[in-house]
Amino acid sequence: MSINDGSQLDLIQRPRRLRMNPLLRAMVEETRLSPKDFVYPMFIEEGRKGRRDRQEVPSMPGVFRQSIEAGLKEMEECLKLGVRSVILFGIPEHKDALGSEAHAEKGIVQQAVRAAKKAFGADLLVVTDVCLCEYTDHGHCAPIRDGEILNDAGAAIHAKTALSHARAGADIVAPSDMMDGRVGAIREALDDAGFANTPIMAYSAKYASGFYGPFREAADSTPQFGDRRSYQMDPANSDEALREVQLDLEEGADIVMVKPALPYLDIIRRVRETFAVPVAAYNVSGEYSVVKAAARMGWIDHDRVMMESLTGIKRAGASIILTYFAKEAARLL
Repeated sequence: MSINDGSQLDLIQRPRRLRMNPLLRAMVEETRLSPKDFVYPMFIEEGRKGRRDRQEVPSMPGVFRQSIEAGLKEMEECLKLGVRSVILFGIPEHKDALGSEAHAEKGIVQQAVRAAKKAFGADLLVVTDVCLCEYTDHGHCAPIRDGEILNDAGAAIHAKTALSHARAGADIVAPSDMMDGRVGAIREALDDAGFANTPIMAYSAKYASGFYGPFREAADSTPQFGDRRSYQMDPANSDEALREVQLDLEEGADIVMVKPALPYLDIIRRVRETFAVPVAAYNVSGEYSVVKAAARMGWIDHDRVMMESLTGIKRAGASIILTYFAKEAARLL
């Protein structure tokens, strides 16, 4: 490097040359988002009726607890925007200690899946969350006896739940409970019942995170005692995530997920580099809500931060992004 005419650096390499023109910047982008990358989470609540019956979640502006009919209308909106996949969370009218409504033939998710597949067929990929926390009266992801969360009993109920979703027409089942062995139990139940081609998207590295608060308000799933740290992962652990992913793959998972996304970009990258399988990441409710809140205060540019966050998740290695921003990001894309 030398100085030319006393004022200009004589440089051979000038990376800024490729940043000067917006068309050229777009041409050399290394990471590109598409609406096809997104899975849009939806809360379907039992007891609501009609295309207009929906209630906004106070801590999640733009996200609703809604009837099946209202949900179908929003699914149609997703398809028009190019978002081809949704994940359904059910909110039942009645809860019990075993989360029985989770696998009921006429449960709210089962009804919603049937309605969605009838309305949209193969045009819409319907994923179902398989967990008990929305269905138990204690808010934990497995039955409880003498204060102990029963792992194997929980895995068995999750297997029944996943099978009921597959029978209703779900395209993918997604166990999110983090009970040991639940992927194997689900895979066996699906295969034995003739659903060998139904994929499992496992929440394989799900951390005991403080970013779930708004979701728990939306799904009415806050634990009534204790917390979930005995089954969700310690935020300090990284190697453990790889062990959890490997176990889920050995048990039959087809897609693995890291949750939350933004505080765990390093985990997404490690999983992507270690395992040759599709990696999903959940841009969770708290990540969504902090952007909404800061934007409302005028502290950040909402759309810019939204797109930067989603780009970062994909750049880290996620090929599938579950995000409440799906519709808004798709409009910009």
